[in-house]
Amino acid sequence: MKTYREELWFNTPTRRAFINITPQVEACLKKSGIKEGLCLVNAMHITASVYINDDESGLLRDYEDWLEGLAPHEPTSRYRHNLTGEDNGDAHLKRQIMGREVVVAVTGGKLDFGPWEQIFYGEFDGRRRKRVLVKIIGE
Repeated sequence: MKTYREELWFNTPTRRAFINITPQVEACLKKSGIKEGLCLVNAMHITASVYINDDESGLLRDYEDWLEGLAPHEPTSRYRHNLTGEDNGDAHLKRQIMGREVVVAVTGGKLDFGPWEQIFYGEFDGRRRKRVLVKIIGE
């Protein structure tokens, strides 16, 4: 069995962002040479997420509104976590909802997606460098 590991780095200029990282993950898969196996894509920060869904602009705006309704950033005093001097208590909750990682089957050297599926990086406390791990195993 072969393995391949690569880190993708992001530094969003805004506090929150949703970035379609499917092309970067596909490039990792191509570099790996693996034709059959599994691809793990994992956010390596506790205020960022990796998830799979449709790349549709209305849905991305809906996520923003829905997450802000569930865990609004302001007032920052509402979160006990922020008593540590942070202001990102909401970002931790948003990450919990959106998830830490995805695993996609690799078949015939391609990500084996269902219709409309794409891999996204969700940023909830941006404006600094963060990484995503891509780990591919198989033959």
